[in-house]
Amino acid sequence: MSCHNSIPFIMLAFMAFTANCSQKKVEKEKINVVVSILPLAEFTEQIGGDKANVSVMVPPGASPHAYEPTPGQLADVSKAKMYVKIGTPIEFELVWLDKILATNKTIFVCDASSGIERLNAVHNDEHRYEGSDPHVWLSPKNAKRMINSIYTGFATIDPDNEGYYAANTEKYRRQLDRLDKDIEKALEGKTNRKFIVYHPSWSYFANDYKLKQIPIEIKGKEPTARQIRHVIEESKKHGITIVFASPQFNTESAEVIAKEIKGRVVLIDPLEKHYIANMKRIVQALSEAME
Repeated sequence: MSCHNSIPFIMLAFMAFTANCSQKKVEKEKINVVVSILPLAEFTEQIGGDKANVSVMVPPGASPHAYEPTPGQLADVSKAKMYVKIGTPIEFELVWLDKILATNKTIFVCDASSGIERLNAVHNDEHRYEGSDPHVWLSPKNAKRMINSIYTGFATIDPDNEGYYAANTEKYRRQLDRLDKDIEKALEGKTNRKFIVYHPSWSYFANDYKLKQIPIEIKGKEPTARQIRHVIEESKKHGITIVFASPQFNTESAEVIAKEIKGRVVLIDPLEKHYIANMKRIVQALSEAME
């Protein structure tokens, strides 16, 4: 009797063991992908779907201008099949990418910004930084080009599932198309198309939507008294009362300017992972600032 009663238990145990092995096999079959920054993680997850495990090098709250990877992150790269780089002159990649890739000689490197025309980071009427702005992802038009590059990367390393990646790319491209149109509509009819921002991250965004950023910071250095005075004069001249700043940077100079123009500082994050929702929040803030 007890022997008969034990059969269902044995069968259940075997089924549970088989299911667990199958689950581990599915997880094992996922492609490990490493990316430089959070927006690239979002793009890569959208294209890779449930066939990819994506890890990011520069974590939330950190700046790609100063971050150093941990030993654990380098271990992730050593086990990855693809690395998605920004491909622009941003400090993290300039300083660390060769060292990172040296941990994995066979990794496929996907340049997400391939084919994107570089723009200079224009500061203000007195200063122009003649280096290209690395923040290409802040343009939804560029984001569409970037997901195409990431799709090509997945199709190269996993050609058997090319159709799956193509379908995911098309689905996300439609969302980015809607975002682009929503931004155009939100900024339509705004006559004052200048905005103040601490760090000059928004060249591509401003170029797309016929805006002009007036940054406080020059070439990564704290602004001088003369530069701050210039931004205050520009703010008063154009009736600007909102100073945008990023959470990755010290907001002290932005607070000084906001106080002088009787305005306020609003934080906008160029490195937020949830790209579409974040861009919508940023555009809403810009739209209100331009009233």
